[in-house]
Amino acid sequence: MIQEMRVYRCLPGRLPNLLKRFENHTLKIWEKHGIRQAGFFTTVIGQSNQELTYFLAWESLAEREQKWTAFMTDPAWLSVRAESEKDGQIVENIVSQLLTPTAFSSVK
Repeated sequence: MIQEMRVYRCLPGRLPNLLKRFENHTLKIWEKHGIRQAGFFTTVIGQSNQELTYFLAWESLAEREQKWTAFMTDPAWLSVRAESEKDGQIVENIVSQLLTPTAFSSVK
């Protein structure tokens, strides 16, 4: 199992737009492609309260490559993204890390 941690730093005041896009659209498109989320979090205390952190669960790097590519090129996603950004960019930057659990991790 591979966990992918993705951190989206939003432009000031745009986090609600990102949360709405995930809740109303992105998760449905992920479901279509078999992408499994393992949790979503907003920052209460930290460097920025304009961040969304989430985890995705993958069986392998090959699965991630196949499913993520299919999602990123899906016309429904491209349309949703364009529509949600018609008033301007939402995300300032994205950091992604692919993680594997240690032998002593409670998450396997």
